[in-house]
Amino acid sequence: MLKLQGIFPALTTCFDHEGRLYKAKVFHNVEKLNQVALSGYVVCGSTGETPLLTTAERIQVMEWVREASSEGKSLIAGVGAESVHETVLLANLAAEAGYHAALVLTPHYYRNQMLRADTQALYFRAVADRSQLPVLLYNIPAATGYDLDVDTVAELSHHPNIIGLKDSSGNMEKLGLFAKAVKPGFQLLTGSGGRLAEALELGATGAILAIADALPYACVTIWEAFRRREHDAARDWQARIYAASELVPIKHGIAGLKYAMDLNGYYGGPPRLPLIPPAAEARSEIEKAFEGLRS
Repeated sequence: MLKLQGIFPALTTCFDHEGRLYKAKVFHNVEKLNQVALSGYVVCGSTGETPLLTTAERIQVMEWVREASSEGKSLIAGVGAESVHETVLLANLAAEAGYHAALVLTPHYYRNQMLRADTQALYFRAVADRSQLPVLLYNIPAATGYDLDVDTVAELSHHPNIIGLKDSSGNMEKLGLFAKAVKPGFQLLTGSGGRLAEALELGATGAILAIADALPYACVTIWEAFRRREHDAARDWQARIYAASELVPIKHGIAGLKYAMDLNGYYGGPPRLPLIPPAAEARSEIEKAFEGLRS
């Protein structure tokens, strides 16, 4: 089974000021991140502005990130779509592009029919049955309006091609319940940068984090401190990045995260319309939160 341990940045998508994909900056970011002890990269997740990308653009970004990645990095492709057919198509294209796992979002558009435990379980089983890549469930209720329940995840954990869950609910009590309910070896990754240390203590094997785009060293430091059982050091670093983690992308969104990346030597650049860059007041707040955390 693919081991999903450590820190995986949820990569942003680089655009130029005309809103076109920016290959040179994709390579700039990944090659710079290669110098950090990250476990791999997640491409075309929610942080990647994926709803604003075409299918062809999603595959193009996946190919560029794979080409730029250093040897040994695990590559996870966001393949979420509303239908089983489209999700499997994307997962198998990602497999052809050299990816190692598929991050599969809960379908949510047809709320009356889709936001039910039985429908969600059927969707994930059907995708996992057909996907050439092992499947990682993706729970982000703030974006989808649906929060996967513990019983459904526990049931799905027994599917031979479902290897884990990325939980971005921020609910640490529930994360602990997931850890107790799933089968042994099923891997839990948190999407909460502000509560990374706590998630690891509750049983998470690692994290897929937007804040790791701007503060990769700090996130890896928390992971390494936890791995060495230096829990006080992990909590200390967690406290240092908490304010920044709450601001981007939670309060100021992907545009705010991209501004923080620009501050720290990575390319954030503009978001794609209709998203807009942060206003002056937001930029000032982000600058203050990142003082002393510059890479």
